Amino acid sequence: METVLVTGGAGYIGSHTVKELIKEGASVVVLDNLTTGHRDAVSSQYFYEGDIADTALVEQIIKEHQIQSVIHFAAKSLVSESLAKPELYFYENTVKSFVFLQAAIKAGIKHLVFSSTAAVYGIPKNIPIPEESMLDPINPYGASKRMIEEYLEWMGKVHGIGWVALRYFNAAGASLDGSMGEDHDPESHLVPLVLKTALGLQGKLSLFGTDYATPDGTCIRDYVHVIDLANAHILALHALEKGLPSKIFNVGTGNGASVKKIINESETITGRIIPLEHKERREGDPHSLVADNTEIKAVLGWEPRYSDIETILSSAWRWHSSHPDGYRCLLHF
Repeated sequence: METVLVTGGAGYIGSHTVKELIKEGASVVVLDNLTTGHRDAVSSQYFYEGDIADTALVEQIIKEHQIQSVIHFAAKSLVSESLAKPELYFYENTVKSFVFLQAAIKAGIKHLVFSSTAAVYGIPKNIPIPEESMLDPINPYGASKRMIEEYLEWMGKVHGIGWVALRYFNAAGASLDGSMGEDHDPESHLVPLVLKTALGLQGKLSLFGTDYATPDGTCIRDYVHVIDLANAHILALHALEKGLPSKIFNVGTGNGASVKKIINESETITGRIIPLEHKERREGDPHSLVADNTEIKAVLGWEPRYSDIETILSSAWRWHSSHPDGYRCLLHF
């Protein structure tokens, strides 16, 4: 594999992907502005602290390292923040990605794997959700990603760049050795919130709605282990390098787990009671989001190896219990 540029490689999914690329023997260059990422999460020796919209820096990195392949993670991803600050999300995600892609194509990249999201679907009519479902995002975060997908389609047609967009569902879990994991501020994902509650790092866990049209009344989501997500990006990159036409894939297990199931399984794994605070439904929360992963299995040969709920939760617990303050726990000498 050629040298790969990973934008947002200090973030949660990006850092795990960098680690898996290096395991494969790839040379990896990371570009991250560290607004939400962590320098200690980066396992590559080639790290640049900078912004994807810094055209001169992007062109310098690509030319200096002779890069032809990019995995593009860099983005803001808090749905609630996007609803409060839509202009921030369209600028940081969409506009900056446009600028970055123009510079990257000008500098000679040939292949790009884009970190998209199931949020482009909005509230789907069919479960599991196939890639050809109508795109109707209900928040600026999802809309900002949909615009980048459309931009990629046209840039591919005009400039000949090969690309894959991965629409993934609920990323979860941590490295199996407990050395890397989620560290967001503020935290919005269910699994870390549940485990932080188990650790006593916050009060009661907010449970939003128990009257959904699901077996136990709580929302169902498709949780996919971060290592499986990382490997999906690597398989997509390999396929592009072998001539795969540009394509969009869902990345999910095809199976859903309810909020209550996550809480109950977490109590079993941690051996601790997780106190709950029942709240009203959040506006716009679909009752179920589960991926149809037929395409990615058939075309890329991807299979979720670590995405059973027990592995997701036990790996996340290993990380959070040994790093209660996230990467701030790490000491430097």
